[in-house]
Amino acid sequence: MSLPRAPGIVYLVGAGPWDPGLLTLRGRALLERADTVVYDYLANPALLAYAPSANHILVGEGASRRSQDEINRLLVERGLAGEVVVRLKGGDPFVFGRGGEEAFALAAAGVAFEVVPGVTAAVACAAYAGIPVTHRAFGSTLGFVTGHERADAEGGPVDWAALARLSTIVLYMGARRLGQVCAALIGAGRAPSTPVALVRWGTRPDQRTLVTTLGEAAAAVDAAGLTPPMIVIVGEVVTLRPAVSWYERRVLHGLRIAITRSAGQAGPLAERLEELGAEVVPFPTIEFAKPADPAPLEAALRALPTYDWVIFTSANGVDFGLDALRAAGLDPRAFGAARIACIGPATARRLEERGLLADRVPPTFVAEALLETFLADGVAGRRFLLLRAEVAREVLPEQLRAAGATVDVVTTYRTCPATVSPETVERVASGGVDLVTFTASSTVRHFCERFEPSQLAALQTRTAAVCIGPVTAETALAAGFRIAVTATEFTIPGLVDALAAWRSGRGANENGSASA
Repeated sequence: MSLPRAPGIVYLVGAGPWDPGLLTLRGRALLERADTVVYDYLANPALLAYAPSANHILVGEGASRRSQDEINRLLVERGLAGEVVVRLKGGDPFVFGRGGEEAFALAAAGVAFEVVPGVTAAVACAAYAGIPVTHRAFGSTLGFVTGHERADAEGGPVDWAALARLSTIVLYMGARRLGQVCAALIGAGRAPSTPVALVRWGTRPDQRTLVTTLGEAAAAVDAAGLTPPMIVIVGEVVTLRPAVSWYERRVLHGLRIAITRSAGQAGPLAERLEELGAEVVPFPTIEFAKPADPAPLEAALRALPTYDWVIFTSANGVDFGLDALRAAGLDPRAFGAARIACIGPATARRLEERGLLADRVPPTFVAEALLETFLADGVAGRRFLLLRAEVAREVLPEQLRAAGATVDVVTTYRTCPATVSPETVERVASGGVDLVTFTASSTVRHFCERFEPSQLAALQTRTAAVCIGPVTAETALAAGFRIAVTATEFTIPGLVDALAAWRSGRGANENGSASA
């Protein structure tokens, strides 16, 4: 006998204006519990990652747009069906978000609901534009008004005379009626010289702010080509922007950057680029998998004590190698007297995280640097085990063998093409990014394979490459890319630092530059 389904509930959750970091902890927790998420186009779709198994219903712009009555019916139906529904709304549900109408409809139908406030667009967009909506030096009153006024609104039309007397006014959804609003405020006594800021797509990486005056705002918007969505801030607080602005001053603000690392490894790079203001477009080119034939790796691991040196060339090699060690019923004691070398600090750090310390890490992060340290010691008669990717450069094993060493090269992992959505491929192919980051030669090759030759050629005229080191840069250059940046420290932090220096004019690159 099946138990009856628990009563449904609808949560009206404010998502903030766009930046996913502005979602409240309560909002995230509810998304993780949701059966259905009903969201609009002003809520960042990245937030849906918190509800991966829920049914996602877009009720925003274009073909998916639904009337408010239709949305109300949808929420009631899902709630009555016993679902946990999150109605994810941009900004705050009860600040020009029509959350009140939805709550009323739910209450009338007997559906349980809760309201989770969000950061309203007026406050967040102004803050991200460097404009505090209140400041004691510029008055003590603040008013919010919508540009979408109902003709049948109870209480009559907006009292512009009352609004004009407020210190600061923030207009929601007023881009299309900006000229009328400005004229109404001037007609009600506000000076045409009153400072005005217009913030388009506030809190997004492509946020744009235009500062003008009340008398010139409508013409300035037309001249700049600004389109909705837009918040309009009227008042002397706008004059604080030159001193307080921070978001648009971030060194990578406005850059659209594709990152080609695997989905599982893109996090640290994406987070740092976003912190510096870039819009990140994930474009995973590779995934990592165990060797097709695991027997040679297991045999090499069982013979670890017979080697003088074991060399790891990447953090992936460390993970797959030590995972295979454990799968074979062994632990780090199996290394015996064998010493360990790593190419690069990231590899050495990963090794340490897995419980082992590297005996040798070269001063520069390429195979040639490690080779130099071995050749300086003399390698004749020594036995080396090189644990690496299935496809890799041969310089290290070849030169060691030429110097008299015995070298066994064993595949620890292999790279496979990753899945990228057709929409992402189309966006990148059509010029939707300014830069593409490459962290290995394999990412260059797999990236190029995603496009038709004509697409790739067109893409390369608009998009430059950011490379983790000279070997990767050589591969990218040979593939037809202009190289904007080549990191001199061959790590993710080094790549980001080099990109930031290039954007700020402190760094140069002899291979070319991007016109981003």
